[in-house]
Amino acid sequence: MALSRTDPTAAATAGRWERVAAPALTIGGLAAATLALRLRDPHEPNSWGLCPSAALGFWCPGCGGLRAVNDLTHGEVGAALSSNLLVTLLIPVVAAGLLVWLVDRWQGRTRTLDAGRVARLTVVGCVVAIAFAVVRNLSFGAWLAP
Repeated sequence: MALSRTDPTAAATAGRWERVAAPALTIGGLAAATLALRLRDPHEPNSWGLCPSAALGFWCPGCGGLRAVNDLTHGEVGAALSSNLLVTLLIPVVAAGLLVWLVDRWQGRTRTLDAGRVARLTVVGCVVAIAFAVVRNLSFGAWLAP
């Protein structure tokens, strides 16, 4: 039996898959990137190219992030925390956000984001990232360097 647009079941199914396309593609892309990091070890020098900030002599907030993801794919949480504490702690937050987005879209819900809250969270995130970068480049924060 061919499905048509007039069939309510087909329309509901098509609508659901259209709704979850964006979160599913995002999660799929991140899963592919994680698999690539699992297969090509970023611990090897220049395996993923040269980091511009490391070449300039300082650690950015993301330095060690690829190694942290690779460590996590091998079940080495301690090594991941040592590679990049910030990225390792943010991975569960991002995963939870992606899961909420996927479930909401699957169920047909749309959340309205408060612009003020988004602005405040953006500022807080930037301040935390900058503070992390500064501290990991100072002598007392050397333990945060990758």
